[in-house]
Amino acid sequence: MAFQKVTAGKDVLGDFAPKFAELNDEVLFGEVWSREDKLSPRDRSLITVTALMSSGILDSSLQFHMSKAKENGVTKEQIAEVLTQLAFYSGWPKAWAAFRMAKEIWTEGTGAADFAKCSLFPLGAPNDAYAKYFTGQSYLSLLTKERLVTANVTFEPGCRNWWHIHHKGGQILLCTAGRGYYQEWGREAQELRPGDVVNIAPEVKHWHGAAADSWFSHIAIEVPAEGSSNEWVEPVADAEYGKLK
Repeated sequence: MAFQKVTAGKDVLGDFAPKFAELNDEVLFGEVWSREDKLSPRDRSLITVTALMSSGILDSSLQFHMSKAKENGVTKEQIAEVLTQLAFYSGWPKAWAAFRMAKEIWTEGTGAADFAKCSLFPLGAPNDAYAKYFTGQSYLSLLTKERLVTANVTFEPGCRNWWHIHHKGGQILLCTAGRGYYQEWGREAQELRPGDVVNIAPEVKHWHGAAADSWFSHIAIEVPAEGSSNEWVEPVADAEYGKLK
């Protein structure tokens, strides 16, 4: 998953230093971060956090890159291990400052109410009507009911729906918050992040849900078709889901 486009340079210094803003947004966060054939966004995040802390840069720059590290899949345990090792090389006071920042970032949004604050759409009520087809807790907020059925579906960490099939109509997912997965039968699971779109064809067996360490929300759009229906098959095996990072 590519690093999301950054416009900080343009937003803050676009009028004052347009060339610096261009280099920051288009080269550093554009060309360099997009080279996933060299290093993944996760690896680049860890390298950047390490460089900033080692240099004693403990301001908004470190905060920004820690937030991006979390988005790019770095877990709480992993950032704690990185900062612990850096403490011996970069200094204990720097480590304390970095840990305080990391604790705020990696512990925020751990509950439904907290996650709802950063969601674009209402969290909705517990998805009790379909609870038997989900592993873990999900929430449902119907956005439209006439002509086209659309709903905001939110999954707590580790929650996913069962393998299922949309007969005749299909479905479209618009990912809006957190990190999740989509998988079709016989294929590798696809990681999902805000801005991703999944176009699910009719008659394709699949599942979707949150990553084990992240809340996840998407807008589900039911593609209308005469005689359309959903068929729920079986749960996603814990062993298979556990292989996902």
